[in-house]
Amino acid sequence: MKQDQSVVVTGGAGFIGSHMVDLLLSEGYKVRVIDDLSSGRSLNLEHHKNNPNLTLEEKDIRSILPSSSLFKGATYVFHFAGIGDIVPSIERPSDYFDINVQGTVKVLEASRFAGVKKLVYAASSSCYGLADVPTDEKAPIDTKYPYALSKYLGECTCFHWQKVYKLPVNSIRIFNAYGLRSRTSGAYGAVIGVFLKQKLENKPFTVVGDGNQKRDFVYASDVARAFYLTATTAKTGEIYNVGGGNPQSVNHLVELLQGEVVYLPKRPGEPDCTWANISKIMLDLNWKPIITFEDGIHKILQNIEYWREAPLWDINSIAESTKLWFNHLSQER
Repeated sequence: MKQDQSVVVTGGAGFIGSHMVDLLLSEGYKVRVIDDLSSGRSLNLEHHKNNPNLTLEEKDIRSILPSSSLFKGATYVFHFAGIGDIVPSIERPSDYFDINVQGTVKVLEASRFAGVKKLVYAASSSCYGLADVPTDEKAPIDTKYPYALSKYLGECTCFHWQKVYKLPVNSIRIFNAYGLRSRTSGAYGAVIGVFLKQKLENKPFTVVGDGNQKRDFVYASDVARAFYLTATTAKTGEIYNVGGGNPQSVNHLVELLQGEVVYLPKRPGEPDCTWANISKIMLDLNWKPIITFEDGIHKILQNIEYWREAPLWDINSIAESTKLWFNHLSQER
């Protein structure tokens, strides 16, 4: 019975992690969340505050011991905790490897000693670099910046633990996830969050390049469902792409959000199109995205006040923030 099963969600107060918690609680599991609350928000779990099946432990994953009681008796572990974004990884690469690789080792060791049934790792499609599209799981690895490399090495570490220690592992390479509760603070990052704050302040949307670049947006609750299916399947040692499978242009996003636009220089190292070939997960696990892009943006606009306290980015602050990006990733050096 699920009511007797416990699961661990690292980074469960964060963006996708909190959607994972929603799904697991709705399925009747007892959920243990580990989150240092540095990038996640405890408010993301506020709607579950009276749920006796949820516990939240404020903890840095790097401090987890192999004998951690948080993992004892857990059936599944969903590992979302880590740090993201391109710019900070260029500025602070050692932090990214410390958390995304060494932190993953701590989670793996606790999972191994607890004898969990399955660990599912939140990997990143950034490992593919400037890939041919649509991109399947066998595409060459071409990490362009430290964040991408750290997440890929975290994935490699997971599969090494399966090979050596027989810990059952699957990995999901997430494409462009969006939805409610995406990050509202920190470094210059995901385009939708940047645009939402600009809309709230009646400022123009800062579109990079000509806006014709496409991203394979996938709604967070669809991502959570993919993780659940990847945990509960008998399959192990698998890598799955998860995206919408239907890339949308930034110009179309702007049309849906409605507002004025200013254009910024195209940045090096960014693909013209991200597009997940999702045929493998559709075939193996009968997963497919449910929330259309238009419906997803509508949901976000209905809850736009969530982004009220997010930083406001403009041409000058973006240029300053991405200066190192241009310096280090430009092909003309």
